[in-house]
Amino acid sequence: MLDTVCGGGGVREAWGWWGRTLGGPVTGPDGAAWLRVAHSPVEKAGGKLWTGPEDAERLVPEPVPRPRLRLVRQWTDGGDAYKAELYDRVAGGTLASGPVLTDAPSLPVAWWSGLRAALGLLSAVRTERTAVRQAYLDRAMPKYLGFLDGGGPVPTTAPAWSTAHGDLHRANLVGPELGILDWEGWGSAPAGYDAALLHVYSLAVPETARRVRAELAAVLDSDAGRFAELVVVTELLQSAERGDNLALVPALRRRAGEVWRAFDGR
Repeated sequence: MLDTVCGGGGVREAWGWWGRTLGGPVTGPDGAAWLRVAHSPVEKAGGKLWTGPEDAERLVPEPVPRPRLRLVRQWTDGGDAYKAELYDRVAGGTLASGPVLTDAPSLPVAWWSGLRAALGLLSAVRTERTAVRQAYLDRAMPKYLGFLDGGGPVPTTAPAWSTAHGDLHRANLVGPELGILDWEGWGSAPAGYDAALLHVYSLAVPETARRVRAELAAVLDSDAGRFAELVVVTELLQSAERGDNLALVPALRRRAGEVWRAFDGR
Protein backbone atom coordinates (compact mmCIF):
# COMPACT_ATOMS: atom_id res chain seq x y z
CA MET A 1 0.00 0.00 0.00
CA LEU A 2 2.71 2.53 0.93
CA ASP A 3 4.65 1.68 -2.20
CA THR A 4 1.49 2.50 -4.15
CA VAL A 5 1.06 5.84 -2.37
CA CYS A 6 4.74 6.74 -2.82
CA GLY A 7 5.01 5.46 -6.35
CA GLY A 8 7.25 2.53 -5.44
CA GLY A 9 10.55 2.47 -3.63
CA GLY A 10 10.45 -0.44 -1.20
CA VAL A 11 8.92 1.30 1.81
CA ARG A 12 9.30 -0.57 5.11
CA GLU A 13 5.75 -0.88 6.47
CA ALA A 14 4.44 -0.98 10.05
CA TRP A 15 0.84 -1.93 10.69
CA GLY A 16 -1.21 -0.11 13.33
CA TRP A 17 -3.66 -1.59 15.86
CA TRP A 18 -5.98 -4.16 14.22
CA GLY A 19 -4.51 -3.29 10.83
CA ARG A 20 -6.58 -0.12 10.34
CA THR A 21 -3.53 2.01 9.62
CA LEU A 22 -0.23 1.45 7.87
CA GLY A 23 2.94 3.50 8.32
CA GLY A 24 6.55 3.60 7.26
CA PRO A 25 9.58 5.86 6.79
CA VAL A 26 9.83 7.73 3.50
CA THR A 27 11.84 10.53 1.94
CA GLY A 28 9.61 13.48 1.15
CA PRO A 29 10.19 16.83 -0.56
CA ASP A 30 11.63 18.21 2.71
CA GLY A 31 13.72 15.19 3.64
CA ALA A 32 13.14 12.24 5.98
CA ALA A 33 9.47 11.79 6.90
CA TRP A 34 6.93 9.25 8.11
CA LEU A 35 3.97 8.29 5.95
CA ARG A 36 0.81 6.98 7.57
CA VAL A 37 -2.20 5.70 5.62
CA ALA A 38 -5.56 5.20 7.35
CA HIS A 39 -8.46 3.18 5.95
CA SER A 40 -12.16 3.40 6.73
CA PRO A 41 -15.43 2.43 5.09
CA VAL A 42 -16.66 5.50 3.22
CA GLU A 43 -19.70 5.87 5.47
CA LYS A 44 -17.50 6.08 8.59
CA ALA A 45 -14.80 8.38 7.23
CA GLY A 46 -14.86 11.83 8.77
CA GLY A 47 -15.46 10.77 12.38
CA LYS A 48 -13.33 11.49 15.45
CA LEU A 49 -10.54 9.05 14.62
CA TRP A 50 -10.43 10.22 11.02
CA THR A 51 -9.92 13.90 11.86
CA GLY A 52 -7.87 13.56 15.07
CA PRO A 53 -4.38 14.17 13.64
CA GLU A 54 -5.47 17.26 11.71
CA ASP A 55 -7.37 18.62 14.72
CA ALA A 56 -4.28 18.08 16.88
CA GLU A 57 -2.05 19.90 14.41
CA ARG A 58 -4.45 22.84 14.51
CA LEU A 59 -5.32 22.99 18.22
CA VAL A 60 -2.62 21.35 20.37
CA PRO A 61 0.08 23.84 21.50
CA GLU A 62 3.37 23.61 19.64
CA PRO A 63 5.44 22.92 22.81
CA VAL A 64 3.68 19.55 23.20
CA PRO A 65 6.34 17.35 21.54
CA ARG A 66 5.00 15.40 18.60
CA PRO A 67 5.80 14.85 14.91
CA ARG A 68 4.33 17.73 12.96
CA LEU A 69 1.83 16.92 10.23
CA ARG A 70 3.14 18.22 6.90
CA LEU A 71 0.61 17.10 4.32
CA VAL A 72 -2.72 15.25 4.02
CA ARG A 73 -4.30 13.61 0.97
CA GLN A 74 -7.62 11.72 0.88
CA TRP A 75 -9.26 9.51 -1.73
CA THR A 76 -11.89 6.81 -2.14
CA ASP A 77 -11.94 3.51 -3.99
CA GLY A 78 -15.42 2.05 -4.21
CA GLY A 79 -16.72 1.69 -0.67
CA ASP A 80 -13.31 2.37 0.92
CA ALA A 81 -11.89 5.70 2.03
CA TYR A 82 -8.17 6.33 2.52
CA LYS A 83 -6.17 9.17 4.01
CA ALA A 84 -2.41 9.61 3.67
CA GLU A 85 -0.63 11.77 6.25
CA LEU A 86 2.99 12.87 5.93
CA TYR A 87 4.73 13.65 9.23
CA ASP A 88 8.12 14.77 10.41
CA ARG A 89 10.22 11.75 11.29
CA VAL A 90 11.01 11.73 15.00
CA ALA A 91 14.42 11.09 16.51
CA GLY A 92 14.78 7.89 18.53
CA GLY A 93 12.16 5.16 18.61
CA THR A 94 9.05 4.10 20.44
CA LEU A 95 9.56 2.78 23.96
CA ALA A 96 7.70 -0.51 23.38
CA SER A 97 6.17 -2.53 20.57
CA GLY A 98 2.74 -2.68 22.22
CA PRO A 99 0.71 -1.03 25.00
CA VAL A 100 1.45 -3.57 27.77
CA LEU A 101 5.04 -3.43 29.04
CA THR A 102 7.18 -6.55 29.21
CA ASP A 103 10.40 -4.89 30.39
CA ALA A 104 11.53 -1.78 32.26
CA PRO A 105 12.76 0.98 29.91
CA SER A 106 15.17 3.46 31.47
CA LEU A 107 14.27 7.09 30.87
CA PRO A 108 16.10 10.27 31.90
CA VAL A 109 14.69 12.76 34.40
CA ALA A 110 14.20 15.29 31.60
CA TRP A 111 11.90 12.88 29.77
CA TRP A 112 9.56 12.70 32.76
CA SER A 113 9.57 16.42 33.39
CA GLY A 114 8.82 16.96 29.72
CA LEU A 115 5.92 14.53 29.91
CA ARG A 116 4.44 16.29 32.94
CA ALA A 117 4.70 19.63 31.16
CA ALA A 118 3.18 18.25 27.95
CA LEU A 119 0.21 16.69 29.75
CA GLY A 120 -0.35 19.94 31.63
CA LEU A 121 -0.47 21.93 28.40
CA LEU A 122 -2.70 19.40 26.71
CA SER A 123 -5.16 19.25 29.59
CA ALA A 124 -5.95 22.94 29.12
CA VAL A 125 -6.76 22.70 25.38
CA ARG A 126 -10.35 23.63 24.60
CA THR A 127 -12.02 21.21 22.20
CA GLU A 128 -15.37 19.64 21.42
CA ARG A 129 -13.67 16.31 20.76
CA THR A 130 -14.43 13.48 23.19
CA ALA A 131 -12.08 10.65 24.19
CA VAL A 132 -14.28 9.16 26.95
CA ARG A 133 -18.04 9.59 27.22
CA GLN A 134 -20.10 9.87 30.39
CA ALA A 135 -22.63 7.42 28.99
CA TYR A 136 -19.86 4.82 28.76
CA LEU A 137 -18.85 5.38 32.39
CA ASP A 138 -22.45 5.03 33.58
CA ARG A 139 -22.86 1.76 31.72
CA ALA A 140 -19.46 0.08 32.01
CA MET A 141 -18.01 0.97 35.40
CA PRO A 142 -20.68 -0.77 37.51
CA LYS A 143 -20.51 -3.80 35.21
CA TYR A 144 -16.73 -4.32 35.19
CA LEU A 145 -15.94 -3.09 38.72
CA GLY A 146 -18.74 -4.98 40.44
CA PHE A 147 -16.18 -7.26 42.10
CA LEU A 148 -15.00 -4.41 44.38
CA ASP A 149 -16.10 -4.95 47.97
CA GLY A 150 -18.32 -2.67 50.03
CA GLY A 151 -18.35 1.08 50.10
CA GLY A 152 -21.60 1.48 48.21
CA PRO A 153 -22.06 1.68 44.45
CA VAL A 154 -19.10 2.26 42.13
CA PRO A 155 -18.87 5.99 41.34
CA THR A 156 -19.33 6.97 37.71
CA THR A 157 -19.04 10.75 38.00
CA ALA A 158 -15.54 12.12 37.44
CA PRO A 159 -14.31 14.74 39.92
CA ALA A 160 -13.14 16.78 36.91
CA TRP A 161 -12.72 16.57 33.15
CA SER A 162 -9.86 17.80 30.97
CA THR A 163 -8.35 17.20 27.54
CA ALA A 164 -6.33 14.00 27.10
CA HIS A 165 -4.28 12.28 24.42
CA GLY A 166 -6.48 9.26 25.04
CA ASP A 167 -4.01 6.50 24.10
CA LEU A 168 -0.91 7.27 26.15
CA HIS A 169 1.17 4.11 26.37
CA ARG A 170 4.78 3.37 25.50
CA ALA A 171 4.08 2.23 21.96
CA ASN A 172 2.93 5.82 21.36
CA LEU A 173 5.82 7.44 23.24
CA VAL A 174 9.31 8.16 21.90
CA GLY A 175 12.60 8.31 23.77
CA PRO A 176 15.16 9.20 24.89
CA GLU A 177 13.91 12.57 23.60
CA LEU A 178 10.21 12.80 24.41
CA GLY A 179 7.74 12.54 21.56
CA ILE A 180 4.03 11.69 21.62
CA LEU A 181 2.60 9.81 18.64
CA ASP A 182 -0.87 8.84 17.37
CA TRP A 183 -3.29 11.70 17.87
CA GLU A 184 -6.34 9.96 16.45
CA GLY A 185 -8.47 9.70 19.58
CA TRP A 186 -7.60 12.75 21.68
CA GLY A 187 -10.34 14.76 23.40
CA SER A 188 -12.06 15.30 26.74
CA ALA A 189 -11.74 12.57 29.39
CA PRO A 190 -11.80 12.32 33.18
CA ALA A 191 -8.93 14.43 34.52
CA GLY A 192 -5.81 12.32 34.99
CA TYR A 193 -6.80 9.84 32.28
CA ASP A 194 -3.46 9.90 30.43
CA ALA A 195 -1.41 9.38 33.60
CA ALA A 196 -3.75 6.59 34.66
CA LEU A 197 -3.48 4.87 31.29
CA LEU A 198 0.31 5.00 31.31
CA HIS A 199 0.39 3.59 34.84
CA VAL A 200 -2.12 0.79 34.35
CA TYR A 201 -0.40 -0.41 31.17
CA SER A 202 2.81 -0.61 33.26
CA LEU A 203 1.44 -2.93 35.94
CA ALA A 204 3.06 -6.04 34.46
CA VAL A 205 6.47 -4.50 35.25
CA PRO A 206 6.27 -3.43 38.93
CA GLU A 207 9.54 -1.47 38.80
CA THR A 208 8.21 0.72 36.00
CA ALA A 209 4.77 1.03 37.59
CA ARG A 210 6.44 2.38 40.74
CA ARG A 211 8.39 4.89 38.65
CA VAL A 212 5.22 6.07 36.92
CA ARG A 213 3.46 6.47 40.27
CA ALA A 214 6.39 8.49 41.61
CA GLU A 215 6.79 10.72 38.55
CA LEU A 216 3.05 11.37 38.13
CA ALA A 217 2.11 11.32 41.82
CA ALA A 218 0.57 14.80 41.70
CA VAL A 219 -2.09 13.42 39.38
CA LEU A 220 -2.39 9.77 40.39
CA ASP A 221 -2.62 10.46 44.13
CA SER A 222 -5.56 12.84 43.71
CA ASP A 223 -9.24 11.86 43.74
CA ALA A 224 -9.37 12.66 40.03
CA GLY A 225 -6.38 10.41 39.33
CA ARG A 226 -7.82 7.53 41.34
CA PHE A 227 -11.13 7.82 39.52
CA ALA A 228 -9.27 7.89 36.18
CA GLU A 229 -7.48 4.66 37.10
CA LEU A 230 -10.82 2.99 37.76
CA VAL A 231 -11.96 4.18 34.33
CA VAL A 232 -8.88 2.72 32.64
CA VAL A 233 -9.20 -0.58 34.51
CA THR A 234 -12.82 -0.74 33.36
CA GLU A 235 -11.79 -0.25 29.73
CA LEU A 236 -9.04 -2.87 29.85
CA LEU A 237 -11.22 -5.43 31.61
CA GLN A 238 -13.77 -4.92 28.87
CA SER A 239 -11.12 -5.31 26.17
CA ALA A 240 -9.97 -8.54 27.85
CA GLU A 241 -13.38 -9.98 27.01
CA ARG A 242 -12.32 -9.65 23.37
CA GLY A 243 -9.09 -11.49 24.10
CA ASP A 244 -6.82 -8.44 24.45
CA ASN A 245 -4.10 -8.31 27.13
CA LEU A 246 -5.41 -11.30 29.08
CA ALA A 247 -2.17 -11.66 31.05
CA LEU A 248 -2.78 -8.23 32.58
CA VAL A 249 -6.20 -9.10 34.07
CA PRO A 250 -5.00 -10.27 37.54
CA ALA A 251 -2.92 -7.08 37.94
CA LEU A 252 -5.90 -4.98 36.80
CA ARG A 253 -8.13 -6.50 39.43
CA ARG A 254 -5.50 -6.06 42.16
CA ARG A 255 -4.90 -2.45 41.22
CA ALA A 256 -8.63 -1.71 41.13
CA GLY A 257 -8.89 -2.98 44.71
CA GLU A 258 -5.96 -0.80 45.84
CA VAL A 259 -7.36 2.30 44.16
CA TRP A 260 -10.86 1.60 45.41
CA ARG A 261 -9.71 1.40 49.02
CA ALA A 262 -7.86 4.72 48.67
CA PHE A 263 -10.66 6.35 46.69
CA ASP A 264 -13.28 5.16 49.16
CA GLY A 265 -11.23 6.26 52.17
CA ARG A 266 -10.83 2.80 53.70
